Amino acid sequence: MTASALLPESLRQDFPILAQHVHGDKPLVFLDNAASSQRPEAVIKAMVESYACDYANVHRGIHVLSERSTDAYELARSKVRAFLGAAYEHEIIFTSGTTAGINLVARSWGDANLRAGDEILLNLMEHHSNLVPWFQLAERTGAVVRHIPLTEDGRLDLYDLDEYLTPRTRIVAVTAVSNTLGTINPVRELARAAHDVGAVVLVDAAQSAPHLRTDVQELDVDFLALSGHKMCGPTGIGVLYGRAELLEAMPPMFGGGSMINRVYADRFTSADLPAKFEAGTPPIVGAIGLGAAIDYLEAIGLDRIHAHEQALVERAWEGLSQVEGIRLLGPRPELRAGLVSFVLDRPHAHDIAQLLDREGIAVRAGHHCTQPLHDHLGITASTRASFYLYNTVGEVDALIAAVRDVRDRFKPTGRKRRRA
Repeated sequence: MTASALLPESLRQDFPILAQHVHGDKPLVFLDNAASSQRPEAVIKAMVESYACDYANVHRGIHVLSERSTDAYELARSKVRAFLGAAYEHEIIFTSGTTAGINLVARSWGDANLRAGDEILLNLMEHHSNLVPWFQLAERTGAVVRHIPLTEDGRLDLYDLDEYLTPRTRIVAVTAVSNTLGTINPVRELARAAHDVGAVVLVDAAQSAPHLRTDVQELDVDFLALSGHKMCGPTGIGVLYGRAELLEAMPPMFGGGSMINRVYADRFTSADLPAKFEAGTPPIVGAIGLGAAIDYLEAIGLDRIHAHEQALVERAWEGLSQVEGIRLLGPRPELRAGLVSFVLDRPHAHDIAQLLDREGIAVRAGHHCTQPLHDHLGITASTRASFYLYNTVGEVDALIAAVRDVRDRFKPTGRKRRRA
């Protein structure tokens, strides 16, 4: 690990929540970033200023506050377009999060395009949000769900991809980064193969967009969904990117205000993109906060953020691999993003998380909304530490030491119980 790969610790000053102590005198070590990140003061300030100075409903009011609010809301859309490398601003749909974006595609595009016998190609590392909507679509339409197999180290096994990707495949839904294994998936390669058989590709970018440079045109994907709260933005705001020609052909999912062009007594006509998919009052201040988060991340640089996290995950992997009895999940550090999940034979993952919390270290324990993956791995739960731009080498070392202490505390003694 080189010093040049690490971001300056002064960045931590931008995140007021990180300065606190918990459980008395324990400095907070926040390693639950895959679940939700923290927010810098710049994002908080942008949202407060919007509420305090400029707030009004957008697109409708003919007064100064509505005009200010509309301008700020649409500026946020412009920032997202540039952040994702989309061709047009109307390809950016604001949603409540990744889950909402995936469901929108499954309900709107899926219901309109899938029939009995069509195939949906998934894999077992997917978050439930990129499984359940497709299961529901299959139930509604009679489509068949298939899975790309996984390698022993937790990567997509593409050796026999032709067996799984067939002319009957209509959509391939894949995470860019596994939220449990950390695996960085070959999205561009999958997209090329999917398009060769006439399938469309949806990418769950919840775990990649905050950490890796994302260009939807370079990746050549058809849909991509992300969440603001995992990338220094607020909760309740997300993005669905879709190719304009696909979005234009899709029926609106929700009906109500804003998404209409004209309403008659017995029918309606839809508005143009993106309003067609943004019924009702949108997440105005959330979008403005997301725009501020994008400004913050781009000022640092996504490549620098990724390099920093790679350095941290390499140190975590090396240190944790020395803990007796530990099982690290997923591929080697050079093939993964900035998180590491692990299992000890004892204690249970929930107990590990509770013990680490007493040392001020926040991690996640459970199945991480990847129950099929845990079943595949033969485990019920795991402990996950996930890193972001404000985490430090010292925090990684604190994690390693705390896990080692937990293992030592619960290490079998080897003594046998004497018979009565």
